[in-house]
Amino acid sequence: MLEIKNLTKTYKGGKTAVDNLSLTVRAGDIYGFIGHNGAGKTTTIKAVVGIHDFDQGEILIDGRDVQSQAMACKQVTAYIPDNPDIYEYLTGIQYLNFLADIYQVSGRDREERIRREAGDFGIFPVLGDLISTYSHGMKQKLALTGALIHEPGLLVLDEPFVGLDPEASLLLKGKMHALCERGSAIFFSTHVLEVAEKLCNRIAVISAGKLKVEGDTKELTRDRSLEDVFMEVTHHDKAD
Repeated sequence: MLEIKNLTKTYKGGKTAVDNLSLTVRAGDIYGFIGHNGAGKTTTIKAVVGIHDFDQGEILIDGRDVQSQAMACKQVTAYIPDNPDIYEYLTGIQYLNFLADIYQVSGRDREERIRREAGDFGIFPVLGDLISTYSHGMKQKLALTGALIHEPGLLVLDEPFVGLDPEASLLLKGKMHALCERGSAIFFSTHVLEVAEKLCNRIAVISAGKLKVEGDTKELTRDRSLEDVFMEVTHHDKAD
């Protein structure tokens, strides 16, 4: 579903944020992408979803190139940044209908999915309110509802559990599993290693822009914790 091949991104001033990174996220994967602050996680994610350009390499989503076939890639992708910016002058339901229009979700499907997802996250009763009145956690739940409305083939999340209460975090984990059971893939960053170890079937550790280790979670943690793996492979690198 997602192929990153030899990705390199260098910012003005000469800083290489991502250095020759290659990895593959297959349909059904919940793929954890972990690293220190400044390791290159968000830069990679923004390149995947088309926000950042890059200097070298190739990114394919469902076999399509994110640069030359950008619209086709966006049609099957949903992305939630670590601090989602939502149009606060809209009501919750206006925002969700806006997204449903963009992804061409039918009236029947959008009504069913909005009722289901917003109901599960506990925000259905306030969808008529302006988003400006929502708490941070409510905005996060609205963003998650919007991301699920077109049942994406690839869900990309940057620190998705930040701002969620324990109940919502547990619900999101269940929805991630359900989405992947239907054949989608999830690629997400997190600093919470315990969550990544329990939730993900595959893990990649990036440090100073370079891939340090990647593989099946059970294989990587066969005789040690993910925290031990992370500390071992990043021990000599400094976070930016």
